[in-house]
Amino acid sequence: MIKNNFINSQFSLENKNAVVIGGGGYLCSEICRGFAQAGANVAVLDIREEKAQKCAKYIDENIGRKAIYSKIDVSDENSVKKNLYYILNNFEKIDILVNGAGSNSSKPFFDITKHDWNEVLNSQLFGTFLSCQIFGRHMFENQKGSIINFSSASSNPPLSRAFAYSAAKAGIMNLTKNLAREWGQNGIRVNALRPGFFPTEWNKKNFIDKEREKSILTHTPMNRFGNPIELVSATIWLASDSSSFVTGTELIIDGGFLSMTI
Repeated sequence: MIKNNFINSQFSLENKNAVVIGGGGYLCSEICRGFAQAGANVAVLDIREEKAQKCAKYIDENIGRKAIYSKIDVSDENSVKKNLYYILNNFEKIDILVNGAGSNSSKPFFDITKHDWNEVLNSQLFGTFLSCQIFGRHMFENQKGSIINFSSASSNPPLSRAFAYSAAKAGIMNLTKNLAREWGQNGIRVNALRPGFFPTEWNKKNFIDKEREKSILTHTPMNRFGNPIELVSATIWLASDSSSFVTGTELIIDGGFLSMTI
């Protein structure tokens, strides 16, 4: 018989404070709620402030954990620093950082402008770099922390019709490994989630037509898309002390997509 206290001791986030950037979004709002259910206080940050507020309000009213929210622009150094100070005024320390912000573009390659390219890379790769640098310094001073970045099925090999996005995700995975190596002896673990296809309404409208959906599902042994809740337990594991010897890894949650060839 499994003892609940054993599970709690391994996976509890009690007395931990989590920052989730992109926390108002389709996947990360589920992660915010999962962290709160596991015992963490949560700072929900998003460029869409109303979505961050909605997520934080749900946690306050339905889960009973402390949740704060704020608007953040991950491509703006001042915005990221301001959020760090705001969170420390409320939580005193930060134990967990999830970098889940970012945009995409489905433009054909010859139609991509410099602005299009930079917009995606700024929200994805540069934003992850900046938050790791600013929030990571706080963790470095405390000699403890877990950073969870978002890789993607497109990080390697790249997906078609996702040029800037694929380049950014490959860069995020490289940065994750680099920081894991750099901070391994300083109590900071840096890992990445590699989700398969968890399409939002935007994805379905702009990126996944019927033909593409058929290709994705044919290439996925489970023959379905992922549900956001299916990322939560993996994220809790990476955030908790049960993964204390895990750093520099890419945790794949893709229904078998990466295992398929022909």
